[in-house]
Amino acid sequence: MKKIFFSVFIFLMMIGAAGFAQSFHAGFKGGANINKIEGKAFSNEFRHGYNGGAFAEINFSKKWGIQPELIWNQSQTVVSQRFKDLYDEGLSELKGVKLDYLSIPLLLSYTPAKFISFQAGPQFGILINKDDNLLQNGKEAFKSGDFSLLGGVQVNIGSMKVGGRYALGLSNISEIRDVDKWRNNGFQLYVGFRII
Repeated sequence: MKKIFFSVFIFLMMIGAAGFAQSFHAGFKGGANINKIEGKAFSNEFRHGYNGGAFAEINFSKKWGIQPELIWNQSQTVVSQRFKDLYDEGLSELKGVKLDYLSIPLLLSYTPAKFISFQAGPQFGILINKDDNLLQNGKEAFKSGDFSLLGGVQVNIGSMKVGGRYALGLSNISEIRDVDKWRNNGFQLYVGFRII
């Protein structure tokens, strides 16, 4: 229920903001994620994943605006050898973990020059696909939501957007007892095209 409420709230906020906007644009984007899940239970190395989705640009002036997005984000990592020691119910062999999120970033965008924008803001992720085999008894290992803070830069070349940002995980995504806190962290690289 909270997920639905949050999604409706963001949608209504975007409609309200668009009414005050001097310009509105929308498009599609896609790229790569270079991330890791931080915690003692996971290997301390970055792995690649993918991202793709849609974005909108709602500009209130030539320099300021917001950029809401609806993005599919993939996160991958490897379980460390300490996983079995930390969690008795864990699998004994090393296993890769892949998580797919439906992410909703809401970024404040500052454009000091036409070709470059600096962006920062929150991102809420809804877990849509997870690896339930992480634990032998089938217990849920990951929470259904994730909250991150994003910051990055975007280069604007006409209708094309090329950007990079860092996602700092703020919430513990572990559903297991609090032996170890797990957080998603990493880089998002993308290319986008404005179609409206």
